[in-house]
Amino acid sequence: MIDLLRTAGRAVAVPLGALARRRRGKPMHPRGAVLDAVLERAGGPTGWGVPWLAGSGDEAAEVRLSRGAGLPSLLPDLLGLAVRLPGPDGPVDLLLSTTGRGRLTRWLPVPRRDAGAVYCSIMGYRTAAGPVFLAALPEPGAAPVPAEPGPVAAAARAGRLVFTLAAARGTGPWQPFARLRLLAPVPEVDPDLRFDAVRNPPPGLVPDGPMARFRAPAYAAAREGRDR
Repeated sequence: MIDLLRTAGRAVAVPLGALARRRRGKPMHPRGAVLDAVLERAGGPTGWGVPWLAGSGDEAAEVRLSRGAGLPSLLPDLLGLAVRLPGPDGPVDLLLSTTGRGRLTRWLPVPRRDAGAVYCSIMGYRTAAGPVFLAALPEPGAAPVPAEPGPVAAAARAGRLVFTLAAARGTGPWQPFARLRLLAPVPEVDPDLRFDAVRNPPPGLVPDGPMARFRAPAYAAAREGRDR
């Protein structure tokens, strides 16, 4: 039986590969700000069979905030929040995009101008407790931050870019499991970090569902474009 989503992903991969070769290996989110960050774990949902979500303690992270299509700053764009965490068997990558926050709108991409928005994985993860989705939720009442490298860097230095990382089973409520504090830009301007949420998932979370099948060929095309 033909997997229509993988087939669609392969079709999209062709122009993405060409665009990757023109955009320094970044077919989407071509320009962004890379910042040091800290993930503060306070213990998340238990009973899901995912110890990674229930852990505690602080760990260093790197975060990239970017505009998906690279549109001019005056226009809304699909914003991306990419998080890299160290892991004993390799890095853990989370790729989140601006969406709604509700039970159904969490899967709906929403263009934004404010970097302090709601971000969701959209892609689901298979677990023993059922499908799980991840989100980064901004602190209530935070002042807007234009999604451009300069304003993002200034807001991070001032401690104004803080997110609650949360997980949800299907359409269930968000369960907080950590706090993500963005600190300051790394010394190099927008270094070439290669995030891959399909190949580098958190322990105990298996990329699954329509978005995972669609993304895999696109990621492969982007990697090939970088290598060329």
